[in-house]
Amino acid sequence: MDYQTLNGGDFGAFQDLTNGFEAGVHFPLSDHFQVNIPVKIGLGRKTDELVNENIYGIDAQLHWFFLRNPDRFKPYLLAGGGAVQQDNAGFNFQAPGGIGLDIKLAKNAFFNLQAEYRWSSLEDNSNLHYGIGFKYYFTPKEPDTVAVADRDADGVNDEFDVCPDIPGLIAFAGCPDRDGDGIQDSQDECPDLAGLLDFNGCPDRDGDGVPDLKDVCPTIPGPVANDGCPVDRDGDGVLDDSDLCPDVAGLAKFLGCPDTDGDGVEDPKDKCPTTPGLETFAGCPDTDKDGIEDPKDRCPNTPGPVSNQGCPVLEAAEKEVLTFAMKAVQFELGKATLKPESSTVLSQIAGILKKYPDYKISIEGHTDNTGSAEVNQKLSESRAKACYDFLASKGVPTSRMSYKGFGQTRPIADNGTYSGRTLNRRVEFNVSPIN
Repeated sequence: MDYQTLNGGDFGAFQDLTNGFEAGVHFPLSDHFQVNIPVKIGLGRKTDELVNENIYGIDAQLHWFFLRNPDRFKPYLLAGGGAVQQDNAGFNFQAPGGIGLDIKLAKNAFFNLQAEYRWSSLEDNSNLHYGIGFKYYFTPKEPDTVAVADRDADGVNDEFDVCPDIPGLIAFAGCPDRDGDGIQDSQDECPDLAGLLDFNGCPDRDGDGVPDLKDVCPTIPGPVANDGCPVDRDGDGVLDDSDLCPDVAGLAKFLGCPDTDGDGVEDPKDKCPTTPGLETFAGCPDTDKDGIEDPKDRCPNTPGPVSNQGCPVLEAAEKEVLTFAMKAVQFELGKATLKPESSTVLSQIAGILKKYPDYKISIEGHTDNTGSAEVNQKLSESRAKACYDFLASKGVPTSRMSYKGFGQTRPIADNGTYSGRTLNRRVEFNVSPIN
């Protein structure tokens, strides 16, 4: 018994430990829990006391053996409460908690090690107990047994076993029930699948009243008259077991699938199911008939070669007009007012855009570096807007046009020369497919 360590003493002062003796009785509750009633008698000594005192106590403890089926070593945890009488301290309540280990010596005999921390209801009276000991478990004597014949070792005497060579259940006089559905195998039409008594042991997974053994559609509820299969959920005249689209009304020639756009390609295979198209293109149309289906054609309304992604190629003369326009479009000095001579080339550009309805145009204004950058930026935007307005007045949809000014930030020639500044004062017209 160690009353000195927790009350001002030294854990290593083993000479201050005192004698104690404990005898107890264990009551097993289960494989893991036991109740222990120990009686303790011993001596105690604290560091500030010169004499030992007699100590008497009785506990009620619960021991938890936390390992499953240990062979030789059985560790456990303990907790409980008890009454203690001390010569000097008097009566107090103590609550032990600790660990222990049983080491098997023989069938019911164990060597024991145990350590407890004991909280005391009295101040400066908590203590530690360390113990070694011996345990023996008394077990009732097993009754003598008489050997009986049981060839299949199922617990049913061969004399009463209806199936003496096959392990079975006592409830079925030794006969088996492999699927565990409560119907012995000899009466079970589906002995390897748990089923229902109403269907002689066979299951009915879809709950339609037709056992799976006879159900043509065992996972989809259907009437008995149709062998457990649904008749026609979408009402298109194609039975669901043959209907590739059982939830959508369709056509018999497409095995129950619809053809929404009526182009002869059923919807599951139609890449453009709401737009009539060609079977060659998986149901997608080729509006301009250039051999490229519309989803892949950048200019679906204007024929063009595959090399240009279905868009027509601008003629050389048309490209020349767009290049020439950079020099030909002129404005009043320092203003965004188009000079009359600019109308000719802008009208030609409008004609090009009308010829190619799948093309768009980006109008970009530029200046030289004469003046401030802020003024040049505004001037370039205004000049690009003037060209934009002119083309709109000639019938070019604004949805196909955009404009932007870049001021003096993108020169194409040397601003240090007169000719260079002339080239830098320009409006560029960039034409490209809309898509």
